[in-house]
Amino acid sequence: MTESDIVQQDHFLRLFMGLEESLRVFVRSLLFNHDEEREVMQEVAVVLWRKFDPSMDSEAFCRWAFGVARMEALAFRRDRARDRHTFGDEVFKLLAQTVLEQSDSLEAERRALDTCLQKLPEDQRYLVRTAYSPGIKIDHLARQLGRTAMALYKALHRIRLTLMDCTRRELATEELT
Repeated sequence: MTESDIVQQDHFLRLFMGLEESLRVFVRSLLFNHDEEREVMQEVAVVLWRKFDPSMDSEAFCRWAFGVARMEALAFRRDRARDRHTFGDEVFKLLAQTVLEQSDSLEAERRALDTCLQKLPEDQRYLVRTAYSPGIKIDHLARQLGRTAMALYKALHRIRLTLMDCTRRELATEELT
């Protein structure tokens, strides 16, 4: 691998990693399934890397990456069109447009939520991370923690209320600045 290749790879990775979470949220909003999202994101990463132009700045890369993500999600949906539970192309286009229009506010909300999660006591952060991990069943987690499922649901409800209040305050503070 030449020095030029390494520089190009580093440039791509910095641009891609800076957008990955936003792209993932965008793709998830179009597919509504984490397994499908992972599959599409893999294809998005491959396409972006194969067709990457190292002369792109971050703004051009962002526009291009979201376009690729939209096209890959659309291709994925077309491949799965036999499933009677899929949306039509018009609904898909409307969803994509709406998500793109709201991507800045969604990103601000995600940052505010991350900030608020960090403010929680460690035991509450652990509970949230664990309870909302894929494949976790509350009754199983409750048994592991020596609680009833109802007690765990109530604790999670209180934490969610705390996070909602904190997120609203963070967003209001951000709007003022």
